[in-house]
Amino acid sequence: MTDTPSVPDRLTLAAFSAAVLIGGVNFVAVRYSNRELEPLFGAGVRFSIAALLFLGFMALRRIGIPRSRDLAVAVVYGVLSFTLTYAAIYWALQELSAGIAAVVFAATPVITLILAAVHRLERITGRGLAGALIAIGGIVVLANPGGEGLPMMRLGAVVLASIGAAEASVIVKRFPPKHQIATNGVAMAAGSALLLAVSALTGESWVVPGAAQTWTALLYLSVLGSVGLFGLILFTLGRWTASGVAYMAPLFPVVAMIAGAAIAGEEITANGVVGGMIVIVGVYVGVLRRSRRRERLESQVAEAG
Repeated sequence: MTDTPSVPDRLTLAAFSAAVLIGGVNFVAVRYSNRELEPLFGAGVRFSIAALLFLGFMALRRIGIPRSRDLAVAVVYGVLSFTLTYAAIYWALQELSAGIAAVVFAATPVITLILAAVHRLERITGRGLAGALIAIGGIVVLANPGGEGLPMMRLGAVVLASIGAAEASVIVKRFPPKHQIATNGVAMAAGSALLLAVSALTGESWVVPGAAQTWTALLYLSVLGSVGLFGLILFTLGRWTASGVAYMAPLFPVVAMIAGAAIAGEEITANGVVGGMIVIVGVYVGVLRRSRRRERLESQVAEAG
């Protein structure tokens, strides 16, 4: 087990909140990107630009490429977090709505909690499991899937994406990288190369977007939505538990709902408001609320010091 604090400090919580904001807006930006670009090609271009930004910064700061174990961790992280997760999500969103996909992807905290326990990084606590299940319930209310028939293959793809994202976080937590920028640069380069290779093999068309909205979305996704988001994710993983960071997933759709209304003119429904409130309660119960026992222990340690 690690000695990573289960409750974040203010700086970690600020980074977590910024990542949730950026990641939530990503859902809206991807919709605009997909209007002109094929899914895998769009994701590959997005992470290629982000990788070049990371690698360029590494060159300016004379940060070396990771070696031996760190290089292997970066490549595995890239394949899991960028190739597997985003290939599955982008493919699923061809038929699933963002809301339905978010319902399934909200299982990420539960999957991360299980995988972290399998890797002996964390213990499965009743509080953490309860918080994750409450958050998933909130997402179900928010998305309001109803009784419509859903394509099982697409749903399975989102489950696969959740597993990929969860395992990527656990791997980075199990083998902490020496340099976050170098890890992200190599990971995105590896992930984007594989995405573009799969795009070419599946016969996707590669076109240069013509609409200003597409370019704006692509640039946002590449810079803030990739460099900013995943930089913040690795930062929070270095200071918090993997299962705690995983609670970004059920919060993304709450931000996406608000951003969709502000940017794309989408309607905010009563289900969305109620579901969002339930999600926030789940996150509080799962990772933000200090247990009385932990507070007593911390008080005793402070007094002893």
